[in-house]
Amino acid sequence: MEEIVLDIENLEKIYPGGVHAVRGISFNVKKGESVAIIGSSGSGKSTVLRCINRLIEPTKGTIKLNNQIINNPMADVNDIRSKIGMVFQSFELFSHLTVLDNITLGLRHVRGMKKEEAEKSALKVLERVDMLDRTKAFPGNLSGGQKQRVAIARALAMHPDVILFDEPTSALDPELIGSVLQTIRSLADEGMTMVIVTHEINFARDVADRIIYMDKGVIAEQGPSEIIESPKSERLKQFLSSMNEEK
Repeated sequence: MEEIVLDIENLEKIYPGGVHAVRGISFNVKKGESVAIIGSSGSGKSTVLRCINRLIEPTKGTIKLNNQIINNPMADVNDIRSKIGMVFQSFELFSHLTVLDNITLGLRHVRGMKKEEAEKSALKVLERVDMLDRTKAFPGNLSGGQKQRVAIARALAMHPDVILFDEPTSALDPELIGSVLQTIRSLADEGMTMVIVTHEINFARDVADRIIYMDKGVIAEQGPSEIIESPKSERLKQFLSSMNEEK
């Protein structure tokens, strides 16, 4: 039986003012599986990730990590975030810290590693994302693609059970997107458990084991990557058609 890392049951989020962003969705993610969530802006994709990582609290529903409920008042949020890596579209790096220090910060303060041990671990993940030559650089001296690869390295350094990617290429210039997507693709090949919110449809099709299409807060269709080629629902057909028109 395949091991389930993430289990989302009846997740719902209503924001102040009555915006019903997520409407009772359920899905799970198995160990080593890459799941891509696609959909139009405002469909609830990023809200799902932020609920999983406890950046916001769901209005209703259960989120389990390795069969333990993590959305309850007794859960240790720092412990949860050390097990669930998050890569944001806006990088969220500390501008006053070097690349190396950005990565060792969590290792030292959350994992309790000594400086030498944390730096050794950080260098290993920087090598994985081809950023070993920029350890002393500050974020302001990096390209967008380099910043995003550092953000990925920071998530990897914590050895999380799953990594969440929230539109990891949306803030990048077109010529920088390829290197970041290749880094994520290599993680998928290595068997990293991932949930990727993306507008890169071809990337989702090529990398994800499973695709979830969200529309107006609900899962309108999900299945293997083949659903991109042969969508069953009219909603997904219309969405894919609109994406093609934008190119």
